[in-house]
Amino acid sequence: MSKILWQPTEEQIKQTNMYRFIQYVNERYGLELSDYQSLYQWSIEKIPDFWASMWDFADIIHSRPYEQVVDDLSKMPGAKWFSGARLNFAENFLRYRDDRCAIIFKGEDLPASRMTYAQLYDEVARVAEPLKSLGIQPGDRVVGYMPNMPQTIIAMLAATSLGATWSSCSPDFGFKGVMDRFGQIAPRVLFAADGYFFKGKRIDSLDRVADIAKEIPSIEKVVIVPYTLDTPDISKIDKAVLIDEFKSQEDGLSIEFRQLPPDHPLYIMYSSGTTGLPKCMVHGSAGILINQLKEHILHTDVGRDDVIFYFTTCGWMMWNWLICALATGATVVLYDGNPFYPDEKILWRMAQDEKLTVFGTSAGYISALRNAGVRPGDKFDLTPLRALLSTGSPLSEEGFEYVYEAIKKDLQLASISGGTDINGCFFLGNPMGPVYSGELQVRGLGMKVEAFTDEGKPVFNEQGELVCTAPIPSMPIYFWDDPDDLKYYHAYFDIFPGVWRHGDYIEINDHGGVKIYGRSDTTLNPGGVRIGTAEIYRQLEGLYEIEDSIVLGQEWKNDVRIILFVKMAKGYELTDEFRKKIKSLIRKEASPRHVPAKIIEVPDIPYTLNMKKVESAVRKVIKNQEVRNRDALKNPEALDYYANLPELQSD
Repeated sequence: MSKILWQPTEEQIKQTNMYRFIQYVNERYGLELSDYQSLYQWSIEKIPDFWASMWDFADIIHSRPYEQVVDDLSKMPGAKWFSGARLNFAENFLRYRDDRCAIIFKGEDLPASRMTYAQLYDEVARVAEPLKSLGIQPGDRVVGYMPNMPQTIIAMLAATSLGATWSSCSPDFGFKGVMDRFGQIAPRVLFAADGYFFKGKRIDSLDRVADIAKEIPSIEKVVIVPYTLDTPDISKIDKAVLIDEFKSQEDGLSIEFRQLPPDHPLYIMYSSGTTGLPKCMVHGSAGILINQLKEHILHTDVGRDDVIFYFTTCGWMMWNWLICALATGATVVLYDGNPFYPDEKILWRMAQDEKLTVFGTSAGYISALRNAGVRPGDKFDLTPLRALLSTGSPLSEEGFEYVYEAIKKDLQLASISGGTDINGCFFLGNPMGPVYSGELQVRGLGMKVEAFTDEGKPVFNEQGELVCTAPIPSMPIYFWDDPDDLKYYHAYFDIFPGVWRHGDYIEINDHGGVKIYGRSDTTLNPGGVRIGTAEIYRQLEGLYEIEDSIVLGQEWKNDVRIILFVKMAKGYELTDEFRKKIKSLIRKEASPRHVPAKIIEVPDIPYTLNMKKVESAVRKVIKNQEVRNRDALKNPEALDYYANLPELQSD
């Protein structure tokens, strides 16, 4: 069994929302649940009762109650949730209208700014009014090509208050990346900033905005938010207006929160698009709201006194996830810029100054801190910090131990994992339970998650496919332009009919902890033995000589051999001696089957716009197959390094 790194005290346990929820459920149903495991088991055996309890516990604002929690638990996809209810997503975000701080915004080289809940409501009202005058109707698309700033949240809430469907891309998406997304969904209004800052440089967005507005004929209005310039020149952008001229100047406006069905389309999210045009996943308002509130209130223990931060852009689902904390009354912290500029301590300085209680980031960021020898706990007062969340890729045991050794000892480290597909998580933190090194703490409440063999049999303590065997409210209600649900079906249900196959390779152990071994479509199969890429990446994290790496399988002589590509850190070379060191380490710490047949130096590692390594695209390049949508990558030029490598043509 893995080592326990943190355990909450009895006093800490009894102060959690999770503990209160257990008491609430026990009283409501006459039960005697005592811990997370018993609560989880009940939540997947009595799925309608669990979600009914969550609806009431989260105090979801609605104008008409639901008649039925879910119509058919055997129907996947297609189960209907909370039939008969009427509600508005934005109204739940704006339930508080007082002088407590709602949003803290910090941009590169800029002082922090603050906005109260009363100010947030007022700003949303001022933007909703002109959108209403434009005739924005329920189901119309309103989109944002925006940095991670308060105006992005304001635009989203104004749009969704009217029943519009929101979608967003961050400004580091290139023209084609935006067109591949917004071009499919025909938005009526585009919100965009004049530019953004990155590593101290101002990067202009206006030329791209002009091209986007020209190429998408459905766009009737472009609203420009000045960010890098006080008065940007928008004369070249058709139908453009500055936001101060667009929004209402009236005081004391009230928002008309249009009351809509629970499966009203709220968000359109996108797949990475590395195999073609991104799939447009449409999420319903009630499903996203209740699931994200479950994750915030229960699994992250968020309440009004919390100050929560997640390092993200509004092109990643963690933006949608983070801002749902507004519905709890917490203070949400936004950061826009590079997390290592002007130095690697910038986010921890902010954590100290803003008294963060929840700090969210990626496993890659934690690994980079560790490799750089940064020790935030030695430099900054992190007394208020009680939880650190990590996602994006599996966090290694070394990463876990680094957090407790170099950041803070009394801290809940929650490695979480899910996907854009559900705009939430399958695996989450548990503030009532221990943190084991290298493990995600628990399966999320109400999520009937299992590890399946290839034959569709559930297994424990061995690796298998991540599946969900019962519907959850936050699954997409449909895919855009998919009238027969064929894209939707083939995305998740064609391997195990009636069962959601997510595409991750996992292991669930006896105490409910989970390990993720990487994407199942990138699983390595040397000699017919399945190996997750995360098992190899983990061994490399301790090597400061390596800045980054990517591993994949190459078909070779009727088998598969492992190829490891490494980007060396500045000042280091990939010598034969260092290759031997890598192989020896992997053989000792993993197994002889994990040892790469080839280790090849490359100048860069390709990533998606959402900062995920693209093993599948590299595998296509080395097989001389076309990568159809290179614009889905943050650095598509990196793929060129992998073409026609002579090292891959020999033993």
